[in-house]
Amino acid sequence: MKIKVVNKGHQPLPEYATPQSAGMDLRANIEEAIVLKPMERRLVPTGLHIALPAGFEAQIRPRSGLALKHGITVLNTPGTVDADYRGEIMVLLVNFSDRDFIVNDGERIAQMVIASHEHGTFELVEALDETTRGTGGYGHTGLK
Repeated sequence: MKIKVVNKGHQPLPEYATPQSAGMDLRANIEEAIVLKPMERRLVPTGLHIALPAGFEAQIRPRSGLALKHGITVLNTPGTVDADYRGEIMVLLVNFSDRDFIVNDGERIAQMVIASHEHGTFELVEALDETTRGTGGYGHTGLK
């Protein structure tokens, strides 16, 4: 699939790290470093504007290494970039650690996964069919 992109920043275009990677790395496109204090959240620009085909979205997800090593994650994960959005892709980072984290220009800050989706319509009914699970919700199957 071809994705139209306008790069208003100075970073290279996102690319897959390996042939079977699901996500492309997004990089910070900033003039000066951002100090992200503990429990602080900030929008970090990427310089990228994309146009996806109808029926697709870009999901913005955390990078596992940043989460594990530094407590940095994407707050609204996964963030959704709709096919009709033309603004800059921004990444909402949050620092869940107890130390300042410095976001440098060009740093890989998130992953972008392109995914297809369907539009659903609701059909109002009086009752739903029975299943084995039924109405069991959060944690109803236990730990083992």
